[in-house]
Amino acid sequence: MRSHLLNGLTAEHYRRCVTEGVERVAARLIATERPFTGVTVGGLAPRVDAVDLDRPLGDTAAALDELEDVYLKDAVYFHHPRYLAHLNCPVVIPAVLGEAVLSAVNSSLDTWDQSAGGTLIERKLIDWTTGRLGLGPAADGVFTSGGSQSNLQALLLAREEARSDDLARLRVLASETSHFSVRKSAKLLGLGPDAVLTVPVDRDKRMRTVALAHELERCRAEGLVPMAVVGTAGTTDFGSIDPLPEIAGLCARYGAWLHVDAAYGCGLLASRRYRHRIDGVERADSVTVDYHKSFFQPVSSSAVLVRDGATLRHATYHADYLNPRRMVRERIPNQVDKSLQTTRRFDALKLWLTLRTMGADGIGELFDEVLDLAVEGWGLLTADPRFDVVVEPALSTLVFRYVPAAVTDPAEIDRANLHAREALFAAGDAVVAGTTVGGRHYLKFTLLNPETTPADIAAVLDLIAGHAEQYLGGSLDRAS
Repeated sequence: MRSHLLNGLTAEHYRRCVTEGVERVAARLIATERPFTGVTVGGLAPRVDAVDLDRPLGDTAAALDELEDVYLKDAVYFHHPRYLAHLNCPVVIPAVLGEAVLSAVNSSLDTWDQSAGGTLIERKLIDWTTGRLGLGPAADGVFTSGGSQSNLQALLLAREEARSDDLARLRVLASETSHFSVRKSAKLLGLGPDAVLTVPVDRDKRMRTVALAHELERCRAEGLVPMAVVGTAGTTDFGSIDPLPEIAGLCARYGAWLHVDAAYGCGLLASRRYRHRIDGVERADSVTVDYHKSFFQPVSSSAVLVRDGATLRHATYHADYLNPRRMVRERIPNQVDKSLQTTRRFDALKLWLTLRTMGADGIGELFDEVLDLAVEGWGLLTADPRFDVVVEPALSTLVFRYVPAAVTDPAEIDRANLHAREALFAAGDAVVAGTTVGGRHYLKFTLLNPETTPADIAAVLDLIAGHAEQYLGGSLDRAS
């Protein structure tokens, strides 16, 4: 069994196995004609259930053959231009190379004596990102598992900086289109069920600053503490960007911590043409970025950044076996001092190799392409009488629904759109997402693939309309 341990003696075996795995994936990418096969849970689960994990196959080739059957053949492939659903991006090759390197070396980014250069690379990337954000010379941060963890840590820091002995008085203000992790974080932080105050949005799905000012004033009048305001730079449902400069001004006036959830919109930091859309982020106290959304990185690659690095002390705990206090005095850099995690992957390496190979402009050009594509998609939808589209895109999300001329029952239209989405997924021809707007069911394109074309969008819209019309025709037949 020692022949399977990765070391100098098994380096050739490692090279052969990894090469074979890469060849399988490359072949699958070449052969993939649809983003999904349409396999059902009932069709796939028996194949997985039939695997006896207590009876190994003995060699990598056999294991890869089996993996082809239980996973690769029926995976959902985000690289396909008609995958238009969630915030899953196709990935760039330098980042995939970084994934291979970091997995093999297996550094843990908690302490210097487990990572050395990895610690310094991560810190360099944090400095690069805070520089792009404009947070100032005292800024700092740490890589995380994703936006939810980044939001949790940011709100933890805000809670501690509020310096209130009465958690029941603390309030977090966020728009009605903010990410669900804001409410989840409040619960995990021990705040009350009424701790998150929902601020209405305008017709463009941006936080209404007049309503925010009203809520902040109400908090002051009622003796409540506005612990944090969460502004979103790229909402999950609409890609909308809250008016960050105005929100920052209100936070300064009322003494509230400003957290900007830029998990989606962080790609603008690399854009040469659209960077201004995120203006105001430089006034935030903390910022969430998800490189695995709009920097074309593999999951996971995220970070939480703060204006004042000293606030990260609220996540610090010293353990004698790991990071004793003497290491601080000796200026030994330990990333665990900033993180909610202990053992942590060297995910920063993926972004490092991407920047060193492509440069920030290369990433920005890819993101700009999908922003331009969203504008073209918006034009297609607004010109097509079959569809109702909700809001002009600020990033790369389009929310719309099929509205037949002959049907006026909103509930029936809801069912037609839901059926169209499910039928499309079952056929595997495209993958789209769904959401609700005003209690009604809508469909959603999240465009993150520069290989997607306006022709792809038009073709998927035709498929959606066809499935919806087929459903409504059958519905009318059943009614008669």
